[in-house]
This record gives sequence, C-alpha cells and structure tokens, in this order.
Amino acid sequence: MKILVAMSGGIDSSTVAHLLKNNGHEVIGAMMQLWEDPLEDCTNIGKTKCCTPEHFEKAKIVCKSIGAPFHILDMEEEFLEEVIKPFLESYKKGKTPNPCITCNKLIKFGAFLKQAKALGCDAIATGHYARIFKDDLNVYHLLKAKDESKDQSYFLYNLTQEILKYVIFPLGDLQKKEVLNIAKELNIPIPETYKESQDICFYSENEPTEFLKRYLKNVPEGNICTEDGEIVGKHMGLPYYTIGQRKRLGVGGLKIPLHVKRKDANTNTLYTAPTGADFESELYVDQLNWIVGVPDNKSKLFASINSKGNTKECNMEIFSSLPKVTFKSPIRGIADDQSIVFYKDKEVLGGGIIVRPESII
Repeated sequence: MKILVAMSGGIDSSTVAHLLKNNGHEVIGAMMQLWEDPLEDCTNIGKTKCCTPEHFEKAKIVCKSIGAPFHILDMEEEFLEEVIKPFLESYKKGKTPNPCITCNKLIKFGAFLKQAKALGCDAIATGHYARIFKDDLNVYHLLKAKDESKDQSYFLYNLTQEILKYVIFPLGDLQKKEVLNIAKELNIPIPETYKESQDICFYSENEPTEFLKRYLKNVPEGNICTEDGEIVGKHMGLPYYTIGQRKRLGVGGLKIPLHVKRKDANTNTLYTAPTGADFESELYVDQLNWIVGVPDNKSKLFASINSKGNTKECNMEIFSSLPKVTFKSPIRGIADDQSIVFYKDKEVLGGGIIVRPESII
C-alpha cells in the first residue's frame, strides 16, 4: 500500500514510518506546518512543542534514511480558523474546550486525509496509541490501545466508518516500552532527557492561562461565591478557571477545600462547593458521533469525561434532540465544551460535546 505517514520528528511517528517501510509498504512522510503563536516568548518555544525547525529536520532525516519522500503541508490557516479561533471563543464564554479533539476531527483526520488522497495514497498512518478492528461484515471498530497508560482513543471518538477505513495505527498493539526498544533497534535517536510531547501543541506552558491572557483582552474580574450566594473571594476572569479546580482559587482561611462547581457567564460569577459537594450526575450531549451504530436506548453505558479518567456507569436518553446522560454515581469536573466518550469494554462507541444543564437555552 501507498501510505502517507503523519510525521512529527518524534520517536512514535519515526517508528511508524520505519515499521511500515520494513513491512513492504510505499511510505511517504508528511509533517503539518501548524499555527505558531506570534506573541509567545521565544525562549519558551520548543521546550515541549512540536512543529519547530528541529522537529521538521528530524522528520526529514528519518524519511531520507528509509528512502521515503518528505512533504511539509502548510495547514496554518486551517489550524487558526478551525482550532485556535473556536478555542479562544469558547474560553471567552467561560467554557473549557478540548482543542486536540477538534484538531483530530478537522485537521489530522480531515485536511491531512484529503492531502493523502491528493497524493494518491491508499491510507494514512499516525503514531496514535489506539487500535482499529475490522469485523467480518467490514465494519470498523475503534479500540483502546494495548498500552492503556498511553491510550489516546478518547481523542478519536469523532472518527467515522468513512475515515477509519483509511487509517492505520501501527503502535496500537504495542507497549510504549516495546516502541522504545524497536526505535533503538532501528537506530532512531532517543534523547537522554526524553520527554513526551504535551497534548496541546500551540502553547508551551503547562496550562492555557498565559496563552489566554495573550489573546483575551479586558477579561473582567468577578466574585467567587458558594452555592448559597456567600462571597468568598474574587476571581481573575472566568476563562482562567476550570470546573473541578481546587488549587489557585485564591480563597483561604477555610477548613474544607473548595472546588469550582460551575461558572455563570451572565453574572460573571464563579461558584464553588466543598470537596464532595461539587460532584454532579447529569449532563447533556451535543454533536454526537456513534462510530458503529446507535446503542439501544436502554443500554447500560460506561463513559469518561476526560482522557485520564476511568469510565463510569451511566444511562442515556439517546433518542432525544439533546440526549441526557445520568451517571449512576456523581462525578467531578463536568464542564461545557469538554467531551464525553462512551465505551463498551475496550471499544469506543462514540462521544460528543458536554452541555451543562444550566447552559441549555
């Protein structure tokens, strides 16, 4: 097969390119030139980010070593319009978007796949840790990676049957340790201070706060309140806080720690609750994508609202305009514009965008 490999200059994608070449495939390497923050302190750039000149050079060298053509795909404009601007707009409204999920849907498995077809490729391959299984009826299923500590299936719930038939995840059946050993055998350079790249690639800070401060201007401060209306502090601006957050609230002198429970953009109020009282059970789901088919309305489902969280049992009113999910036991961190992903054992059934009950107009 002729396969376009999404290169990053890192160990995973480099290993993917080598493995496919060694298996007899015609490999073409391509790296996406994404948007670079022109306002970021240049001394920070490159610490954990991708798309630096160093990464492009590494990807080019890997492709040259296996005799594969290498392309740089300019996707800066698409990334700015489809990922960055919606990300900022969502935060401006006090929500908490997940840009990696948007990027996978529209860029990595959208625009990149279009480029692959334009180059006459039969498939695309990435270094994602996830698995794809095709059953006897030629239906594709998305599964968690063998190495669940590296599993990235949560970020891939938007993949459809039409997309999955063109996708290969060569690392899905491997443990990370195995990938590193294969990389060593293939003489792929592994830095002594090897560190995984961060999920979000367009800022180098660990948190989005500084990035948001660069682009969201005149963000008003407001009150931090308990659910009964007692003012316990002042917040720096709703975009800088996340549902479930406990640290850096600036609220002291209390015997019981407070967590962010919800944000009210209309009154510019950050509502908090003591540990445990911030747990909630209900949410609604927008932009649902079911990978194989819609589950039975009475199906017992298991879902996760973040990539690192364990799945929790829930029920779902599937056949409604805005399906309602109720968790069997309350959970922390239900945030507007984050994603909920549904699983059955190791299989990803689908997912969608979280809408909090008070956000429904």
